Amino acid sequence: MARKEPGFAERLQTAAKAKQEQLEKLRARAQANEPQAAERQTAQMEAAKAREIRAAERKQANRLAAERREAERVAEKARQERAAMEEKARKEAERVAKEEAEAALKQQQKAARDSKYAARKARQR
Repeated sequence: MARKEPGFAERLQTAAKAKQEQLEKLRARAQANEPQAAERQTAQMEAAKAREIRAAERKQANRLAAERREAERVAEKARQERAAMEEKARKEAERVAKEEAEAALKQQQKAARDSKYAARKARQR
């Protein structure tokens, strides 16, 4: 009986040989390119370090910018509070001055009435 198809064991053996040949090719290629691979790996490591440094610098810059914005926000809030207090003090001073002016006007009007009253009384005698 002639065998037309390989058996299971033979197929496994053929697959194992093919895998082994592929591994040998890869090893041969890796050994041939090893100096270049080392250079490539070194370059990749340097690039990764540079990326990490830039990321750290960017993070530091962002943190400083956030701190600066926070300081500006606090200063602006303090300035607004100070301006509000000054405005309140100015309005209070205006109110007091207005009340004093009204009191002085009333006092003058009273003095004028009193002097008219006194003059009238003096004429009647």
